[in-house]
Amino acid sequence: MSNGNAVARVIQDLRGLVAVSDPGTRLPSVRELTARHQASPVTVAEAVRQLVAQGLIETRSGKGTFVAAPPDERRAPDLSWQTVALGARISGEDEMQALLALPQSGAIPLSGGYLDADLQPAAALGAALTRAARQPAAWQRGPAEGREDLRAWFAGEAGARLRADDMVICPGGQAALSSALRALAAPGDTLLVESPTYLGALATARAAGLRVVPVPADADGVLPDQLAAAFARTRARLFYCQPLYANPTGATLAAHRRGQVADAIRDAGAFLIEDDYARDLTIDGEAPPPLAADDPDGHVIYLRSLTKSAAPGLRVAAIGARGPAGARLRSARLLDDFFVAGPLQQATLEFVTAPAWTRHRRTLRTALRTRREALLTALRQHLPGLAPPTIPRGGLHLWASLPDSTDDVALTAAAAAEGVIVFPGRPWYAAEPPAPHLRLTYAAAPPDLMDEAVRRLARALRQETKRS
Repeated sequence: MSNGNAVARVIQDLRGLVAVSDPGTRLPSVRELTARHQASPVTVAEAVRQLVAQGLIETRSGKGTFVAAPPDERRAPDLSWQTVALGARISGEDEMQALLALPQSGAIPLSGGYLDADLQPAAALGAALTRAARQPAAWQRGPAEGREDLRAWFAGEAGARLRADDMVICPGGQAALSSALRALAAPGDTLLVESPTYLGALATARAAGLRVVPVPADADGVLPDQLAAAFARTRARLFYCQPLYANPTGATLAAHRRGQVADAIRDAGAFLIEDDYARDLTIDGEAPPPLAADDPDGHVIYLRSLTKSAAPGLRVAAIGARGPAGARLRSARLLDDFFVAGPLQQATLEFVTAPAWTRHRRTLRTALRTRREALLTALRQHLPGLAPPTIPRGGLHLWASLPDSTDDVALTAAAAAEGVIVFPGRPWYAAEPPAPHLRLTYAAAPPDLMDEAVRRLARALRQETKRS
């Protein structure tokens, strides 16, 4: 008799017992059923598995198999105790979940932090990962700080000041930033940030128990005199900054401010966390070197991620610092997750040192320029008031000013109802926003959809204007 018939025979027997037994009644053991039906233990186990999945019986470790209670007789779990046990919820969680939410079917995304699938080098990454996975050595434990050759590549990208030994490989930029804040500050300490700044940095800082203080910035980056004043007023020792194509504004720290910012950091005896997430997202001209490249005394903590410029699944980044700060970073990363998966590190190294990386960046520059121009053209035609006066020379986003009376959060909901996904400006501020904004992403949708996306946004804005 086939195994399938044997399983059915055991199931029929158990169903008959369940039908005439009270909930909680102990059923025959696997050994008893094996003998009764002349079946193998595997056959009996499969029959039990199917009846457990159907909710007719239940297994209790070390005790046996029992008749399950009918669904309507089972006590609903009481999870209310968790509210007291967990305490207050961490600020920023809702905004982060909204930022990472996938767009609903049919909606046009003008929000998101990653490249559209059409812009990702998936074939090259897949081929590199396949080759790496076939090598047994890739699956072995490597250095906790990451492969030396990959660390050397990241160090070279940062400039001549950092070496491979100063770097540690991390599973993405967010993990690197989280480790840095916990390694370099203690709960209750102050973190200075540009205003506005990356939403993920605000959420991570608050989760670490830090007091976040905003420093004004404009199209040329953070204001150096305001930064110096903030250091003097708060006695902070840590400043988080995106000097290249800042998220969300797209601003780049101007050449004439770089030295002034470095002076303010040095005079305060502080660290600057340089988040260089957009190094490979340049559209116009050439990007200035990282601030870490001109940092003789170890004030700059350099963070570089490949996720934004390649694919969301390439969770590989590096963070580096010299001296005791670097040692603390390496210790923090070890405590967090030991090390990044070897095959992913090897595939990353192969990808960024191959011609495919150069081709990808060249193709990406052209594609991002096309999408940026398509979005700008649509804004100028349908919502000219939202077209930013200063166009970012790289990155993924436009920072659009809204009319003063606009509720940016309500507008975001209205836009979603119209089938276009945008993100409000309010969560990007550490304190009260001075004016309403939207962050509009041009990398998440193809250029031929930009006009329709802005038309939908215009309808939503008209509706919100009437309501207000």
